[in-house]
Formats: sequence, C-alpha cells, structure tokens
Amino acid sequence: MQPESVPLAPPTLVDSHAHLEDPAFAGEDAVLVERALAAGVGQIVTVGTDLATSRRAVATAARHPAVFAAVGIHPHEAGQLDAGALDELRRLARQPKVVAIGEIGLDFYRDLSPRPVQRAAFAAQLALAGELDLPVVVHDREAHAEIVAALREFAAGHPGARGVLHCFSGDEGMAREAIELGFYISFAGPLTYANAGRLQRLAAALPLERLLVETDCPYLTPVPLRGKRNVPASADWHWRGDNEPANAALVAEKLAHLRGLGLAEVAAATTANAARLFSLP
Repeated sequence: MQPESVPLAPPTLVDSHAHLEDPAFAGEDAVLVERALAAGVGQIVTVGTDLATSRRAVATAARHPAVFAAVGIHPHEAGQLDAGALDELRRLARQPKVVAIGEIGLDFYRDLSPRPVQRAAFAAQLALAGELDLPVVVHDREAHAEIVAALREFAAGHPGARGVLHCFSGDEGMAREAIELGFYISFAGPLTYANAGRLQRLAAALPLERLLVETDCPYLTPVPLRGKRNVPASADWHWRGDNEPANAALVAEKLAHLRGLGLAEVAAATTANAARLFSLP
C-alpha cells in the first residue's frame, strides 16, 4: 500500500518591513500574523514611523512570537525628534524584540518636513543606532546621493554599521556601494510591476546574499493582488488594507523568477540574510 502523499510546507520567509500598526489594519494583527504563517512567512519585522507607532510596534512584537519591532521616526515626521523623543526611542530600542532603528532616512519627493530637519533627524538616529549597536532601516526617496553620503559617514564612525535600504529605488551603483558599506537591499511589491524593468534587472544582478524581501504593507501591494482587496469571507474580518505580510511570498516568487532560481532557494537565502541582519532567532 502506497503511503498518502503529504503536501510540502511552504518555504519559510521573513517579511523584513511591515507596518502592522497602520490604521488600515484596525487591530487585526492576530489575523494578519496567522495568515502570514499559513503562507510561509515565519517572521515579520514591524516598523515604526513615529513615536506612537514605535510604541505600538514594541507592543505588537510582545504579543506575537513571530513579530519583531523596529523603532524610529520617518522623515515625514522628522520634526518630532527633539531631545525627549530621542530619549524615548533609546528606551524603546532597549525593549525585548526590538531589532533595529527605523524607519529613518530622507524623503525629498514629498518634502513633508523641511530638508534640514530631515537631515538632523536622520543623523541623530544613525548615531543612536551606532550607540546601541543596532541595524538601521533606511527610507530613501529622491535623496540617493545624500543617503549614500550619510551611510558612508556612519560606517566610517561605526565599524559595526549595518542596515537595509528598504523598498530600494536607487541605481546599481548606489546598491553596490551600500553593499560595500555593509548594508542590505530590500525589494517590495514594485518588483512585480510591469513597468519595473530597471528594478527587475537590478534584482537579478545583485548578490543574493545581500537581498531581503518585504511587503511595506499596507502599501505597495504586489501583482496580481494590486488594486484588489484580498479579503476572506469570514464574518469576523474587518481589515480595510490592500497589502499584508502574507504577500511577501509574491515578492519572493518574483525574485526567484528573475534570478532563474527556485522559490525555496530564494526563501532560504533571504531568510538567512534577515536573520543575520536583525539577529532573529
């Protein structure tokens, strides 16, 4: 008698950048984590963007074994970062399961904070990461040259400097210099978009041992779910977001296709990379 076939478990992945504290999720973190685990996403890094979401990220990580937190102030909210806020970030960063300082960086596309204020907040939070020996999660939009210059200075002053350029939007030269400085490159839903040829060529060319996958949820939903609300029919489902950590599998599948590899190989590599960067168990 032949044994019954047993379905293979999905490859284990890490969603290296999510926002479970976003109002779009309305307290549905338990359902989102359950769905992520079912899709093979075994760990999630949920990332603060201001003091309030950083506090909630720490609390969310405490509730779920699969969730870890990053704390930081996004460039849009850079005006928040006074001495008191920096002290609170320092306290939050010392909490269990906080694995990075972020989301920090520069955004010269929307310019929702004055650029000098953004620069000061970025520099202060890089210094905090160096003080605490934590990696950084870097937001970069239309500020490529200044981001690289800041990371170069950070690495020069802190031999253990490390981090990730999340949802990467720069060119190959920027990516390779960041890698040389000890940083990782992360790809999100835009990697799956039809007009992302330059990004797709870059994802195929960079060393796999320096790549991560993420969702940046609830933003940047990957194809084929983009523009849809992948909402189950269960009566207790109230979420109104468009993207979720489970969809990291779609980004990984696209990365595997671009590199001519199997999903299991890409999952194993990107998971090991995330574990190394964030010191995940």
